[in-house]
Amino acid sequence: MKIKYLIDENLSPLYKEGLLRHLPNLTVITIGDPNAPPKSTLDPEILIWCQKNDFIIVTNNRTSMPVHLAEHLKQYDYCCGIFVLRKKFTIGEIINNLVLIAQTSDAERYRNFISYIPLK
Repeated sequence: MKIKYLIDENLSPLYKEGLLRHLPNLTVITIGDPNAPPKSTLDPEILIWCQKNDFIIVTNNRTSMPVHLAEHLKQYDYCCGIFVLRKKFTIGEIINNLVLIAQTSDAERYRNFISYIPLK
């Protein structure tokens, strides 16, 4: 399955712009975009939306997202995955890593996991 990214509303628009500059055919939307969850949607609802629409969420939410994932997995079969941005990396480094993942990986690889970007 192809990777599709849902960018958290609290991240810079530069993430979406940079990803599409590198991979124009990549599906990347931001919370609040048309056909995406509206801004201020609660994390558990975002995880349900991602599951229904096969998107991996890209976020900097290191605190509550692991808790929400655990609760989500208790109630539902799976989660498409969560990419949490590591601190102390530039937007460019993170975009390059997300591009590499989209070019070389299948979305199934990240199902039910939180992965920290850049991958190590």
